[in-house]
Formats: sequence, C-alpha cells, structure tokens
Amino acid sequence: MPTPEIRSSSVIDLNVLRFRLSSNLEEFPARSYFTRFADDDTPVDFELRCIDTDRDTVDVSSIRHLVDTTVRAKRFTKGYYRGPYFGDPVYLITRNREFYVFGRSLEKIVWPYFVKYLLSIYAAENSYLDLKAGGFVLPGGGTLLFGQTGGGKSVFLAQACMAGAQFLTNTHTLVKGDMAHAVPSAMRVRRDVCFGELIDRHGLPPHIEAGEYISSPDVLFEQPAVDAARIRNIVIVNSRPEAPSGFRRVDPSTAFSFLDQFGLGVTTYGLKDDLIAHFGYDLQRYAEHYKSMKEGLSRLCENARCFVSNIDMMDARVRASTLSVLSASGS
Repeated sequence: MPTPEIRSSSVIDLNVLRFRLSSNLEEFPARSYFTRFADDDTPVDFELRCIDTDRDTVDVSSIRHLVDTTVRAKRFTKGYYRGPYFGDPVYLITRNREFYVFGRSLEKIVWPYFVKYLLSIYAAENSYLDLKAGGFVLPGGGTLLFGQTGGGKSVFLAQACMAGAQFLTNTHTLVKGDMAHAVPSAMRVRRDVCFGELIDRHGLPPHIEAGEYISSPDVLFEQPAVDAARIRNIVIVNSRPEAPSGFRRVDPSTAFSFLDQFGLGVTTYGLKDDLIAHFGYDLQRYAEHYKSMKEGLSRLCENARCFVSNIDMMDARVRASTLSVLSASGS
C-alpha cells in the first residue's frame, strides 16, 4: 500500500511488548507520551504508522475501500475515537500486525486508543491480565492502585513514591500469576496542591493537553522505576472528602466486583468490540478469553490483601501509617 515518506520512527519499549511508532511528520507529538525506547533494529510486536494528511496530501477516496469495517474503524471515520476523545475523521487500515492511520492530529489517538488496544490484544495472546492500575513497591511487595477517574490514584501514587516507595507503573499494568509488570510511560500531571511544587522544582514542560505537564517518573521521584513486582496489596482509592475517612480491609469479592468494572482494560476502556474483532468475531474464543480474564482477576483478589482508601495522603502522619500497613508482614 503506497504511503507518504516516513520521516520519523521510534521503537517504543513498553517492557513486555514493543511497537514501532512511525509518522510522516519530522517530529510526531505522540512520542512524548513515552519514556523508554529500544534500538531501531529491535524486533517489534506491532507497528503503528500515522500519516498526517496536513503534512502530505492523501486522496481519501483512493484508500476508502481499504478501510477496516470494524465498529472502531467506522467510529474513527466519524471523528469519534474513544470515550471523551474525538476530532477529525480518521481512516484505519489494518494489515496483520501493522496499523495504518490517516488523518489530522493523530497524537490524539495513539495514547488514548492504540496503546490500550495493543496492550489488550497482547494480553489476550500471551495470557496476561490487562489492568488499568498504578503501582508502587515497598519492602513487603507490590501495591496496585485502582479507582474511578478523579478518585485520587495519582496523588496516592505520587505521595507514596515521594515517601520512599519505588515507582512501578502509572496507569497500565500487565499481570501474570502474582507478578505485576509495569508499562512504562510519561506521567501527565496538573498544577494542584500535590503536583504544583513538583512542576516548579523540576521545571516540567507543558504537554499536549492544556493545563497538563509531563515528566518521566524517574525524574519526578528522583529514583529509577522497577519493571515488575510480586503483588502483595490491592488498594481501591476512593478519595471523597465528604465521606467518612479511613483505610480498611475489604473482602476479595468486594474488590473483584469493583475491579471487574473499573480495573479490567476491556471494560474500563470500552474495548469489547475491538477484542471480539481481534478474535475474528468468534463468539466462543471471545467468551473463553473473557472467562479466563475474570477467573484471573478473581485469583488476584483472593491472593492479595485488599483495601479501600479514603484518606489524605498529603498528611505526613496518615501517609506514614498507611505505608506501614502496606509494608507489614502477615496476611
């Protein structure tokens, strides 16, 4: 398939998987979402080619017959990407493990959609659980953080790491057995009581979205991140100042019910149509995979200590007490 000249290309290292991100732009803004890059000749699991139609003229009518017929591809042509992300029409053409995307401002779909999709199908192919979870590591093991958008996960993670915990992952985690594998990425933060001082101290640059700043976690927390950890704790962060505060254990079934909706990547990011398309619309394969995901999630909750948190991690005494609980030995 003829495409305009590729002017930039990087191999993105997401720890357990790698993909090539290419563009006809000399400097593709989507690259800023990532912090780890592999050598150019490193084998990759996927390739994503983003063709900006403002940089090179592309006759859309000449490629329209090649565009995927999936639900996602049809939504792309209407300018609807995923969740709150939308913009100009985008045209997606898939050839095995290569994805060609034509449109404007394509950085808007690389992180919000494609990273999530690639993680989802890689997990399906390699028996991982694809989770929306942050995480850090204490002497007793790893802690995974879950919660609703705006529920306080980033503040909990940042305060734990500034207090000495090792950073594991920001928003994505791949789990196999009892091991959590990080998905390295930049952290995007906004100026508030938690991150304002960090933005100023490190002179963080603004990011693509208005009001956001960006940094490598290694810079932000002044210590190297870790790639994997054995999972000891699950914390559902539910910061609600109007509700009674506390940090308490919950039973595995309660944790599972929440994580089923707010933790699994396929449900959290609305990828069920994409995943069944990946399985060739084979209902049996999709059902077996979804059953396997839920069984793995249930085992994860059964084998970890599960907590719900509604505390002020900015309070030094509360923070120290909470991290002590998470570090403590015993079941």
